[in-house]
Amino acid sequence: MELVSQIGCGVTNGLAYVGSLANLTGRAAWYTFVAPFRGKPLRLTRAFSQAMECGVLALPILSLITFFFGLILALQSAYELRKFGAIDLVATAVAVSMTRELGPLITAIVVIGRSGSAFAAEIGTMKVTEEIDALETMAISPVSFLVAPKFIAMVVMLPCLTIWANTMGILGGGVFGVLQADFTIGRYVRTSIDALILRDIITGLVKSMMFGATITAVGCLEGLNTGAGAEEVGKSTTRAVVMSIFMVVLVDLVFTMLFFFLEG
Repeated sequence: MELVSQIGCGVTNGLAYVGSLANLTGRAAWYTFVAPFRGKPLRLTRAFSQAMECGVLALPILSLITFFFGLILALQSAYELRKFGAIDLVATAVAVSMTRELGPLITAIVVIGRSGSAFAAEIGTMKVTEEIDALETMAISPVSFLVAPKFIAMVVMLPCLTIWANTMGILGGGVFGVLQADFTIGRYVRTSIDALILRDIITGLVKSMMFGATITAVGCLEGLNTGAGAEEVGKSTTRAVVMSIFMVVLVDLVFTMLFFFLEG
């Protein structure tokens, strides 16, 4: 019975956590899309600053990682396709894999490491130093002031970063295609484009938008739940990274299954 009790407690806590994420996301969405029509200003300056931080400044490391990942994917695909005399399909395998699945997922993991942890650390530090309480004392909602700008930035920038990651991954695969599979650059690009359909691109972009909302919700929620003391900030940051990766994979699974059955 103790084991059953622990399992039940774990399930209950997990559902409560998901409910907290949904509540925070709903409040951030309200301050983003509804509140401006009710006299509450949208903090676009802060959103733009967050977009620069989590989007533009992430381009160098994201470009390097996805370029190498595309090259690795081409090498691994060619290893099997060569057995069937179908090495020409390397371009197709890389393009479809990056666009539908790997591009959004790698982008989300990079952004979690750069920005999701930073959200938790920033808000957690403000919680410890009682700046959150000061905002509430001045009748300023912490969700409106802190969470909503991050929500806007992440939902807008994640699809943009995903498109860039897809491009760099395909170019990385193109290095192998040109050097080992007798492709020309133009033929490799045309083959990659011909392999994609609009559904592949939309699938990846929808996933990336949901990943952006999930990363923001987890990072900000962990920051808002930070306990007293500097040590708690570190724990909140660690939890934010771990839970963000878990929730992103879970969201990825849900939407992959959804698109699979819709396509079927």
